[in-house]
Amino acid sequence: MFEETYKVWNDTNKKYNKKITAYFPNKDEVEKLVSEKGTYSFYDSIDNRKECCNIRKVYPLQRALKDIDLWITGLRAEQSVTRTELEILEENKTFDVIKFNPLASWTLEDVLKYIKEYDVPYNELHDKAFISIGCSPCTRAIKEGEDIRAGRWWWENKDKKECGLHVEQSDTIIKLEKIKS
Repeated sequence: MFEETYKVWNDTNKKYNKKITAYFPNKDEVEKLVSEKGTYSFYDSIDNRKECCNIRKVYPLQRALKDIDLWITGLRAEQSVTRTELEILEENKTFDVIKFNPLASWTLEDVLKYIKEYDVPYNELHDKAFISIGCSPCTRAIKEGEDIRAGRWWWENKDKKECGLHVEQSDTIIKLEKIKS
C-alpha cells in the first residue's frame, strides 16, 4: 500500500476515536504466488492480476464480512463503466450480504464538497491526481482528460477494471464456501 493510505487510516482512527480492523492476506498464499509467478505477475495477464487481487484483497474481505449482515461501501456509479447500473441497496451473493452503496448517485464534486465541509480525513494522493487508489504497483496518477479510473490497472482495457471486491466470481464463491464451512 502507499504510505499515504496508511496515513489516512491512522488519521481516521484518531479523528473518530475508532480502530479500523485490519484483515491481511494469507501469508502462505502470497508466498506461493510470488514464488511461482514472481513479484509482478499481475502485469502478465488479467487472470494473474485477478489472482493477486483475490489473494490480497478479496479473500481478506470475505473474512471481514463473514458474520456481517450489511456491507457499507463508498462506490459511486460515475466511477467506472462497470458501475453505471449501481444500486443503492443490493444483494451480494458472493459474500452473502446486503450491500449498501449510499454514495451511488454522488459525483466526485459531491464527495470533495463533503470532505471539505465535514473535515473528513482523505488520502493525500487525491491531490496528486490519484483519483482511484489501490495497491501501489497497480495505481498511477491520471492525466488531464482521462477517465477517473484510468490510473487503476492502466495496462488493461477500461471495461475490465474491477479487482473482484465488487463483482461476483465463481472462484470467489468456491473460496467463500471453504471459509464458511
